[in-house]
Amino acid sequence: MSYNNILVSSKDNIAQVTINRPEKLNALNKETILELHNALGDLEEEDSVRVIIITGAGEKAFVAGADISEFADFDEEQGAELAREGQRLLFDFIENLSKPVIAAVNGFALGGGLELAMACHFRVASTNAKMGLPEVSLGVIPGYGGTQRLSLLVGKGKAMEMIMTAGMISAEEAKEYKLVNYVVPQEELLPFTEESIATKILRNSPLAISAAIRAVNACYQDGVNGFETEIEEFGNSFGTDDFIEGTTAFLEKRKANF
Repeated sequence: MSYNNILVSSKDNIAQVTINRPEKLNALNKETILELHNALGDLEEEDSVRVIIITGAGEKAFVAGADISEFADFDEEQGAELAREGQRLLFDFIENLSKPVIAAVNGFALGGGLELAMACHFRVASTNAKMGLPEVSLGVIPGYGGTQRLSLLVGKGKAMEMIMTAGMISAEEAKEYKLVNYVVPQEELLPFTEESIATKILRNSPLAISAAIRAVNACYQDGVNGFETEIEEFGNSFGTDDFIEGTTAFLEKRKANF
């Protein structure tokens, strides 16, 4: 499938989705959100793809925010629907994808861009990355899950500070606050993400990884007992071919072939 605003490629079980609007600093508009939803849905169904990396075109920006021109004249009802539909189509969708999604953050990740990165299962940043939620400077608040996911990642106090000051933090600060897992030089961002993280994931059971995603996410869902989810997913694992292969390989002292 061809897209107007994103590029999709895959090699050796790793897919890369690149937001490709460099003239707009890769800002998210409705079309881009829908294209990301469709591409990620297709990649989830593609058996040859087991890890997904999301990044932005160029070195200036991962995603510099949402496309403000699309909603500057919205009323209250339209604003609420914008947030609701965006969360459904992309941000919640990524968080609950059955395959691991890694954000490779190159440059600015602001507003919807940081919200996109936070929806991924974890994040790697380049040394020139800058992150923040500047929405209150526009008279609005983060609407794509930013108030929720930032609080869970960095804690209530730091999230309140970042949101209320509308300021940016550096990649090293983001690592200190546990917002990103790693910080690497710009030229090493994608090679590191692929070789040092994605390839390690590929050694392990894709079914078990999907189960782990569901179990970890359950910890953050209201009204859901994460321990019970873990027990159920643990038990379900015993009925999979991956469990048979993994335990057999261990007993035979060889590498498992998942």
